[in-house]
Amino acid sequence: MAATQTAAKQSLPRLLNRELSTLDFYHRVLELAADPGLPLLERVKFCSIFSSNLDEFFSVRVSGLLEQAASGVTVRSPDGRTPRETLADIRERVLATSAEQAKLWTNELLPALAEQVISICGIADLSDKERVELAERFERDVYPVLTPLAVGPGQPFPYISPLSLSLGLFVRDQNTGEERLARVKVPELLPRFLEVGRKGAFVPLEHVIADSLSALFPRMEIAECSLFRVTRNADFDVSDEADDLLEAVEVELRRRRFGGPVRVEVSAEMSTAMVERLKIGLGVTDQQLYPVEGLLDLADLMQIVDLDRPELKNEQWRPVTQPRLATVESESDFFDEIKRGDLLVHLPYESFATSVEAFVRAAAEDPNVIAIKTTVYRTSDQSAIVPALISAAEAGKQTVCLVELKARFDEHRNIEWSRALEQSGVHVVYGFPSLKIHAKATLVVRREADGLRRYVHVGTGNYHALTGRTFEDFGLFTADEEIAADVADLFNYLTGFGQPQRFERILVAPFALRARLIDEIRRVGQAAAAGKTARIRVKVNALTDEAIIEELYEASQAGAEIDIVARSICALRPGQSGLSDTIHVRSILGRFLEHSRVFIFEAGGKSTFLIGSADLMPRNLDHRFEVVVPVQDARARQKLTAVFDALLADNAQSWQLRSDGTWRRSRPKKDDRPLPAQTALMRSAIARARRSVVPRG
Repeated sequence: MAATQTAAKQSLPRLLNRELSTLDFYHRVLELAADPGLPLLERVKFCSIFSSNLDEFFSVRVSGLLEQAASGVTVRSPDGRTPRETLADIRERVLATSAEQAKLWTNELLPALAEQVISICGIADLSDKERVELAERFERDVYPVLTPLAVGPGQPFPYISPLSLSLGLFVRDQNTGEERLARVKVPELLPRFLEVGRKGAFVPLEHVIADSLSALFPRMEIAECSLFRVTRNADFDVSDEADDLLEAVEVELRRRRFGGPVRVEVSAEMSTAMVERLKIGLGVTDQQLYPVEGLLDLADLMQIVDLDRPELKNEQWRPVTQPRLATVESESDFFDEIKRGDLLVHLPYESFATSVEAFVRAAAEDPNVIAIKTTVYRTSDQSAIVPALISAAEAGKQTVCLVELKARFDEHRNIEWSRALEQSGVHVVYGFPSLKIHAKATLVVRREADGLRRYVHVGTGNYHALTGRTFEDFGLFTADEEIAADVADLFNYLTGFGQPQRFERILVAPFALRARLIDEIRRVGQAAAAGKTARIRVKVNALTDEAIIEELYEASQAGAEIDIVARSICALRPGQSGLSDTIHVRSILGRFLEHSRVFIFEAGGKSTFLIGSADLMPRNLDHRFEVVVPVQDARARQKLTAVFDALLADNAQSWQLRSDGTWRRSRPKKDDRPLPAQTALMRSAIARARRSVVPRG
């Protein structure tokens, strides 16, 4: 029996399937929605996030697999699956997990909300007075924007916009017996749930429309009314030969709306006849159909999450100011503090507003600053960074902004920001058609008594005010001249025309990041083989790069201890005898989205600490500009070490990846107290902030 199990282990693929690992991550999110220990609206939020995640997964990842399968070229994934095999496994898992979500919503979350006087109900559940109110609202706010579209002579099957909810109808003329297929789109700019009365009743908009179809199809019989929703291919590529990148991206954005159907969600009660008509009209196969019990598009539950019910949510977290920045009173103080020594900020435990935004604002307002260069991958309307850049340009400072137009699903926003920046005099650069600028870096040049000095911020997350409150990230502020020189050279390469420089201190993709990381892994493996201290700690969103994984396997076989914290995707198979015995992989999920990328290598008496923008995926290492920077300040290193200690001690919101590819949630052992890492880090941040307060005399 033991020999059989050993043989089975040895026959397991060395790598896990990326797409199925992604679905595992989504299931972990759903597990949080099912966790009775979380506040109710937090659970509803995770239920909504699960649906949003699936939408993006189908529109980007599944669409690519469908194209591969249709091409007839058999390209196997690293675990040996063909695209068709992967698609079949995806469909099976998604159907099972979506059924689990529907059951959770119907049997647990819906009744729990009703107990808290938040009732998602049907029209039949309303009082007569509430029905009258709803009818009046329909006439006033809903009916004017509805458009019934029938299919028949001179009326082709209508275009179905991506991710919109639709009513599919069979409408019959009782006089002639003629029956037609029709579609009514549920308006996207109206609230999905209409509040009625004063007792917390919310009626789904599609129910309201379905109840009033006689107004759209007068004197007709509605033989069937069912819901469906189409997911379309939302991925696109910009030609390497595009002369005007802005124009090319705008063209592709218009095309995205008309991408081919990837998934069609249909009400489980939909008739076979209706299903067949949709298949023909949309040009999809049975494998692209996904029956759904109950409500479709639970992503819209975020409307319910946003209700003003603080008692049903986590207590609001108010980030503290990084202790060394707490006494900063002027622009020059900020730069003096960085000049004193490298400064590491941990978001959202420490404030984005009083660190990153304050840095850019100080640069814009300080008369001694003569130049600012920065990158924008994703930003928000509430961010102070873009207005600060505009202010700096208007003040005559040399201001440069590298805007990544191809940041998926933020393209429109970035185009708008880029035009506003250009109109104010900021030099806007769009980068390269074939390579995304994913680096998070800002360079400030300041005139000081002893000459020009450069200040740098390199981060793991976007310059985005909203995600700065909910995404866990690190940012390093430094005046180190070698790092500043490297960052300056990188900006010159990205904005100019020339061969890339050799960077002395920073690690840059797509040039040498993978090679430099492999060198560090090998150095640890050599130390392990020599019987010295050998440990690797890695924190990323995703780990799929085969070359990196194979090097980690080699280091493990040499005896190195390896801990990996991967929030979402992990293709590495840990704990497999003879391959990865000493590798441990965990995922942390909680109120904050774990987003930082941190790498710590210990070989004998030498330690290397790195943070940056790059995940360990081929797209990051080969097809994006990424920056990873060394952390040498002792206090900053202690901070990174303490964060890893908290993550590895988490026994409440962590999942362990096992050698068979399954994830198991950690639970406190008997008599042990729960140790959620994010709670521990919030407490630590508060304690540090209190210690930094100087009593007034």
